[in-house]
Amino acid sequence: MRPADILAQTSVSDPQLSPDGRHVAYVLGRVDEPNNAYSSQVWIAATDASSPPRPLTAGAHKDGSPRWSPDGGRIAFTSTRKKDDKGRTKSTLHILPFEQPGETVLLAEHDEPLGELAWSPDGSLLAVSARVRGAHYEHEEVSRRPPRKIESLATRLNGEGFVVDRPRHVHLVAADGACPMRDVTPGPWECGSPAWFADGTRLAITVNRFPNDFTGDVGIVSIEADPDAEHVDVQLLSDATGYYWAPVVADDGASVLVAGLDDMTTVPQNEHLGFLDTSATSTPDWKSQGLDRTWRPTQCGSKPALIDATTVIASIEDRGDTHLAKLDLASGEVEVLVAGELTITHWSAVGDRVAYAASTATSPSELFLLRDGTTTQLTNHGHAFVSRAEPREPEHFLAPSGTGDEAVDVDAWIITPHDFDPAKKYPMLLNIHGGPHTQYGNFFFDEVQMQAREGFVVIYSNPRGGSGREQAWGQSILGPKHHTAPGSGWGGLDYDDLMAVVDTALAKYPFIDPDRMGVLGGSYGGYMTSWIITQTNRFAAACSERAANNLLSLEHSSDIGGFFHAEIGPKFYDEPDEYVRMSPTSYVKDIETPLLIIHSEDDLRCPADQAWQLFNSMTMLGKEVEFQLFPGETHELSRSGSPVHRVQRAEIIHEYFVRHLMD
Repeated sequence: MRPADILAQTSVSDPQLSPDGRHVAYVLGRVDEPNNAYSSQVWIAATDASSPPRPLTAGAHKDGSPRWSPDGGRIAFTSTRKKDDKGRTKSTLHILPFEQPGETVLLAEHDEPLGELAWSPDGSLLAVSARVRGAHYEHEEVSRRPPRKIESLATRLNGEGFVVDRPRHVHLVAADGACPMRDVTPGPWECGSPAWFADGTRLAITVNRFPNDFTGDVGIVSIEADPDAEHVDVQLLSDATGYYWAPVVADDGASVLVAGLDDMTTVPQNEHLGFLDTSATSTPDWKSQGLDRTWRPTQCGSKPALIDATTVIASIEDRGDTHLAKLDLASGEVEVLVAGELTITHWSAVGDRVAYAASTATSPSELFLLRDGTTTQLTNHGHAFVSRAEPREPEHFLAPSGTGDEAVDVDAWIITPHDFDPAKKYPMLLNIHGGPHTQYGNFFFDEVQMQAREGFVVIYSNPRGGSGREQAWGQSILGPKHHTAPGSGWGGLDYDDLMAVVDTALAKYPFIDPDRMGVLGGSYGGYMTSWIITQTNRFAAACSERAANNLLSLEHSSDIGGFFHAEIGPKFYDEPDEYVRMSPTSYVKDIETPLLIIHSEDDLRCPADQAWQLFNSMTMLGKEVEFQLFPGETHELSRSGSPVHRVQRAEIIHEYFVRHLMD
């Protein structure tokens, strides 16, 4: 795969089985190269594979979130196919008849993106979430807008900008178009993820109520689902300590299934599944703790499915894979339904059928159906891309790290270059994931495929601090002064594991040239890259991207500033030295490795000052450093930035390492 191949990638997401299980509606995403943007299209596939998949919408815009009506006769979806009289894109909600003649009906339009659709049980209403703009936005000219009054920490969000004056609310829309969209959660709080009670009278939703501390509550409430009510009745279901999401209401209405955790003052934790009692305010009764893994990982876009009173289906992370599993609520027993070297990103279940989108190391996501223990692949949208990109199959290996009670085996993968000759010596690139509580593994990762095409041996791994394993694994790099689970801190056991991966790779694969090794990563991976080159000179070049370089200033400027003490331990104003001690900028004098810094101007998660601090320090000290700053991009540049910028970024990285590591 080469950088230009980014423009040919496809992705399948958000599969939704029809109520009778005969069809799956899903979303096909593509790059819109002429407009330097992305488009998406709603498609339909027969679950018996009796006919090829076909598009339901034109795909010239961003069509998504297909949801079947309870009777299966209609599909609701969102789009961006309308503009106002000033040429600005509107988000729109539509209903499309299925298998019956009829026109697509426009139900609602909004200034902000619409999402999280949910039909009422009788098919008369749709619940949908969307941000609501406050008075600040009444003036077209920014120069005439009043100042924002900032009263809380939760004011901005990476990729969204200011959210303090445009909170996300839940709205109701009549499916027959008889009345306009109505906001049923007015006020300052962030609300979303609507789930209907079986009688259609109420909704369970999430409510974000942590204005002054990110370790506060994201709770679950029950609200009256009446678009005509003058005042909506609200009942608090969760107490004010936890972080809960993805509510699913039990058929009898007596409980709500949620994913989450009880205490946000200690992060990370493996998230679990449990039930809230709808008759009182409570803490979830957790059901999945018998398996110490993260259930319903945040990168999975589907809610758990409450199949019946005794069974839940949900996704779990496990050592580089994301599988689907069935949880017996009575016994706690877990049966893995979809296993293998793959990552499931979205899924839905109806009766004995499960439709899911899954990716492997050599294939972008496609649509599959599981029925009676048999899996059928329903789509092959990425065939042309895979033929063009020729992805390489990785090899898994284990790297022993530590001694005694701290001895562990670290999961790692290696990809060799195209036209590989084991008798030759090759330069190596060590890739480090972000998070830190995420994982690399068996999904299509375009970056490592492009690096292999360029002639590098590519290594990537899951050191301690990441997800996919026991909770203690993720918490092992909490700060040594953490109140709950003191660990090594960032740059401790995670650094040891990464160096163990390098040492194991050099011993196991003699075709790696130890004098031509590079290291790179983004976000926390950028932090680790910056940290590594302050601790060792064994790498000949490095690329630190969207990195956290000064943890003390990050607590002041990040969109989640005030959160990091949940990982580090003490608050920054109580013990600033603990943040300084773990910051790469504190050791910039020790850097001897040539460094490429890549950052985005509009990054709010790790603001651009994190890059400027490292660049300015290295420049003043006469160190070898290059800095590429992308305009108009956020923390998500490498994943969802403009297609042109994604290609340019890949070309810059490849040219840099070719220049420093190739013969």
